[in-house]
Amino acid sequence: MHTYTLNDGHILPALGFGTYKLNGIEGVNAIQNALKLGYRVLDTAYNYENEGAVGKAIERSKVAREDITIISKLPGRYQSYDDVFRTIEESIYRLGVEYIDIYLIHWPNPKQGLYVEAWKAMIAAKKAGRIRSIGVCNFLPEYIEELKRVTGVLPVLNQIELHPYFNQEEIMNYHQQNHILIQAWSPIGRDNGVMKEPLLYEIAKKYEKTVAQIILKWHLQRGIMPVPKASTFSRQLENFQIFDFNISENDMSLINGLSKTDGRRKGQDPSIYEEF
Repeated sequence: MHTYTLNDGHILPALGFGTYKLNGIEGVNAIQNALKLGYRVLDTAYNYENEGAVGKAIERSKVAREDITIISKLPGRYQSYDDVFRTIEESIYRLGVEYIDIYLIHWPNPKQGLYVEAWKAMIAAKKAGRIRSIGVCNFLPEYIEELKRVTGVLPVLNQIELHPYFNQEEIMNYHQQNHILIQAWSPIGRDNGVMKEPLLYEIAKKYEKTVAQIILKWHLQRGIMPVPKASTFSRQLENFQIFDFNISENDMSLINGLSKTDGRRKGQDPSIYEEF
């Protein structure tokens, strides 16, 4: 599988596995199946309330801990300096591990004004060995610039909403210039209708692939790491089988042309949206 090298030197496989709403024993089984298939990046969050299920799946899988990258996220209500440390320790306890590979600020919550303070605490937690890499979610370039100005430390990645109806083209250059990997949450669009887009159906037919596979490959060819969620083994396998073909430049351009200015799934604009 293709890999990405983060700006702190750590290496990530090109495809992640999202665990949102994979809870309880059903969640454990789904995550364990994903590990059996070969997924090695598991994306969770404090607010998903399933870190325990992720940890149990890792334990049952028998895959070596050092071969798995765990991503978790700091909720908005715990962005004060001391709360960051307590929240990281709670997530480590829930996961049943000694450290978290990549820890992200889930949302900037700009009105709250604490994301720089949280970032400082995460830098300290990294130095203490409790987390290996630090990044952000849903951050606009100006927020990342503020982190850089105050601390001199850039995030290794920014996980943002990104799919064919909202391709975020205008901020891609910024991330590339600063060597910040873009991860896509909701990479297939989930319930926004993109899976029924006629153009994608025609392109999928051309390559003898599914619409989901076309979308995931589109991400990869743009240098973006998609993090799709799938609860069934068949869908997990489908999402994984995207490394045996390439989309032409013309078809890539056609897919890029689907983007809309109002393409966010739920209107969650990071400049005003608050998550706690």
